[in-house]
Amino acid sequence: MNDDDPRELLQLLKAEHRRLDTDIELFRNSGNFDQLELARMKKRKLVLKDEIQVLSDRIIPDIIA
Repeated sequence: MNDDDPRELLQLLKAEHRRLDTDIELFRNSGNFDQLELARMKKRKLVLKDEIQVLSDRIIPDIIA
């Protein structure tokens, strides 16, 4: 894997975002969960979403027609 390839990094970030989404649902459905841990997971998911957006914008520039 090339650490300099933004497309590979983007795919890794998206995979982690999907994994967190699944983990959050499983965590919430377990019935007995720690609210603080859930909040941390959600915050990490939001940070990933922002990172994905920034990287996507860098890879696919906004074209003004």
